Amino acid sequence: MRVFRDGYGVPHLRAGTVDELAFLQGRVTARDRRQQIEVERRRSEGLLSELIGPDGLGWDRFARRARLDDTARRAFAGLDARTREWLRAYAEGVRAEGTAWHPWSSLGVFLARHIMFASFPGKLFNAHVERTLGPDAVRWFAAESAASSGSNAWAIPGIVAGDPHRLIELPGVYQQIRLSCPEFDVAGLTFAGVPGVQHFGHTGGVAWAVTNAMADYQDLFVEELRRTPSGVEARGPRGWEPAAVHTETIPVRGGGSELVEVVETARGPIVDGTLSLRTPTRVDFDLGFGALLPLLHASTVDDVADALAGWVEPVNSVLTADTTGRVRQLTVGRVPVRDQRNETVPVPAWDQTYAWRPGYVPMTRTAVSGVAVNANDRRPDTEAYGNAFASKARADRIVELIGEGVPAQRIHMDTPMPAASVEAGRRAAWRFAVARRLHEHPALAPLMEPHGFDPLFDSWTNPRVRIGSVLDGVLAGLGLTAAEVVDPATVESGPWGSRHLLDPVRLPGATAGIPRTELSGERDSVLCLNSIPGVTDLCSRGPVARYVWDIADRQRSRWIVPFGASGDPASPHHLDQLPLWAAGELIPLVTDWSALIEEELIGLC
Repeated sequence: MRVFRDGYGVPHLRAGTVDELAFLQGRVTARDRRQQIEVERRRSEGLLSELIGPDGLGWDRFARRARLDDTARRAFAGLDARTREWLRAYAEGVRAEGTAWHPWSSLGVFLARHIMFASFPGKLFNAHVERTLGPDAVRWFAAESAASSGSNAWAIPGIVAGDPHRLIELPGVYQQIRLSCPEFDVAGLTFAGVPGVQHFGHTGGVAWAVTNAMADYQDLFVEELRRTPSGVEARGPRGWEPAAVHTETIPVRGGGSELVEVVETARGPIVDGTLSLRTPTRVDFDLGFGALLPLLHASTVDDVADALAGWVEPVNSVLTADTTGRVRQLTVGRVPVRDQRNETVPVPAWDQTYAWRPGYVPMTRTAVSGVAVNANDRRPDTEAYGNAFASKARADRIVELIGEGVPAQRIHMDTPMPAASVEAGRRAAWRFAVARRLHEHPALAPLMEPHGFDPLFDSWTNPRVRIGSVLDGVLAGLGLTAAEVVDPATVESGPWGSRHLLDPVRLPGATAGIPRTELSGERDSVLCLNSIPGVTDLCSRGPVARYVWDIADRQRSRWIVPFGASGDPASPHHLDQLPLWAAGELIPLVTDWSALIEEELIGLC
């Protein structure tokens, strides 16, 4: 087993077998991202408070109530034997560096990262809107707009490129890595703490790119509960039925602990008040991890499609192209068959109308010729799965730029809002002022009433955040234009970048800073670097990686992440990619082993 690094510290790993390679990936990840994966594991187990104190209790209560660790354990037990051995090898590698890790921890990390990635928190807000403003107002906040997301992926002959958008975290959510053994040689991006390469990769014969399909696959049910001498019961479609109940203890750093009651009905676990959460992962005890090993072995677009046929959630749009010139567009995951109202708000658990029906909505697999673009937009391959898509603006703009022959690297950075522009700053300041004025609009006053949901969900349920995120939809719902609310001529501003600064989400307790980084972009452009009008101009959401996969010649591929390969602030590779990322540059994907530097891992057998 051998570890090599390129000039940016990106690990390139070689081993004699698949499991030795998994062990090596686990060990290197523990070295590069030790603190990060420790936090992620604790989040999955509801043990964050034991590390950081009472500030972690909100998440820990949710993790316990949502049964994240239990789901990960059961999903691990349900995997095929080969995948379980592979995950055990990865866990052994992590533990070899003195870091606590279970064979199912990777599933838990993945689940914890995505449990609130989809639609259920938005349904909490929709319920609040429906209660305070009426059912018609829900559509104001569901209007198709770029606020829904920001990820892009496109395929043109010989190239697959893209940029996933999430919360910008320090250390970064994605880890650049290359994995090589006699069975495969794959380069791509992986979630720290998860083996293999999940969403973006190049095997030499085939490459793939993933964007959020904007599917709705999580439901909230309003439960009616009662306590009896024999325990807790929930009213289901056929009457009262027993619910599973137990109590767990959350240890808290500094002494003490907190008890949390965990209740699960036939629909799913109670996650807030009397609301239960139903997801395909919990129903089937399956995260789709059986796809990960076949994906590493893929050499054609059909291999990628076959591997991802067993994917569960998040529901993804996939573009994949191989060296034969074929391109496939896929939607992968599980979307339940149920009443349309389930897709908008919590529904009554006792009404059979809203129960899930057998099976899942069929997924799509389509051959593509010419140009294909995925940008979280409504398309024939996605519209059956959701109801809240991004606008077509980003996708249409990418098609336009491709038609003009603009290189992929420049497409990533396309925006009418450059950091140095005073006019861009004025436009942003105007929209900020409009959103602030709407916060005080009499028609929206009921929306400002307490929503009653756990503060953990404030990022989704805070009315001021939601107004800023879908400003145009709210204006249209009120029958107003932005100019009617605030005269743009009255707004002055300096350059956009003077206020639009990078503000990543840091690990709990982290104190290391980053250089002042002025950013171009805004939510309506390909360079979708989001701030929230009326709340903050600081940017915490945007492209957490960029990549351009050259299908025929992998060594011509390029990629970038916002910060660097290492999670250690003392490492020269902690922030070395930041200035390049901010400027829109990419670093080479080095494929020549002789151009890499071999690293010694002490004690490596």
